[in-house]
Amino acid sequence: MDAITAHGHASIKQGSKSFALASRVLPPALRDDASMLYAWCRYCDDVIDGQIMGHDQIADYKTGQSERLERLRADTRAALNGEPTDNPVYAGLARVVATHNIDHKHPFDLLKGFEMDASERVYVTVDDILDYSYHVAGVVGVMMANIMGVRDAATLDRASDLGLAFQLTNIARDVVDDARADRVFVPRELLRATGAPIDAAELAKPAHWPAAHRAACAQLDIAERYYASAKVGIKELDFRCAWAITAALSVYRDIGEKLRKVGAEGWEGRVSASKGRKVALAMGAVAPAIVRGRVTNVSRDGFYQRP
Repeated sequence: MDAITAHGHASIKQGSKSFALASRVLPPALRDDASMLYAWCRYCDDVIDGQIMGHDQIADYKTGQSERLERLRADTRAALNGEPTDNPVYAGLARVVATHNIDHKHPFDLLKGFEMDASERVYVTVDDILDYSYHVAGVVGVMMANIMGVRDAATLDRASDLGLAFQLTNIARDVVDDARADRVFVPRELLRATGAPIDAAELAKPAHWPAAHRAACAQLDIAERYYASAKVGIKELDFRCAWAITAALSVYRDIGEKLRKVGAEGWEGRVSASKGRKVALAMGAVAPAIVRGRVTNVSRDGFYQRP
């Protein structure tokens, strides 16, 4: 294993234990490439948010975001154009994109999502947050599907749906943490419908958590539709890829279900699954992966349409 690949594995292991666990069942070459793609995505997210592996956010992270975004775009463009780099993040991205003939627009679609962060976009409607979720997660699902050999548009739509479901779950889990960082991602129409404030400072106050939890659960209901749609696309994957994706789906969906059950008090810490629970869910994903061909088709009528 060379240094570029090793960096990818170290990044996914440190940045997402859930994805790292799911990726372990992939064939080695695909696991390498998935890890390198993850490393670039994680790096860009951290640069924009002033974090390290999604944690330890600096207080003035908003200062200079636009300039950092332009640097990410320039360095990504240079790497994809074949310019030499000693940064393993960009070297890994260039390798993966070339190996799997991934459309260059996809990495830049992800960076467009970070532009929404830098411009402090306000999410008024569910459609607004679905658009954001595509650009920061759905397009990652598309690229991961490309790594797994998927090329047909219908299956890529389902891969995008899984990314959207993941992001909607993330947002629900992180409502209070985001509010404390002066960010609100749950759309205003859901917050208003439950009597929750739309102002971040107010949303962070425990008195408003019950109403915010109702809004988060409404968003999780939307995520459920996208999880169901994603299962249709898994039918098109070979067994090991299907197992890996089903495991990731199971672990992430479990986070949302736990938040529903524990209520607003879950925001006093961070809702997550224990290592044992994740392993159990990953092993439980074997059977659904084996019988994936039996999944009932779910219409995508009214679903988000990726650009």
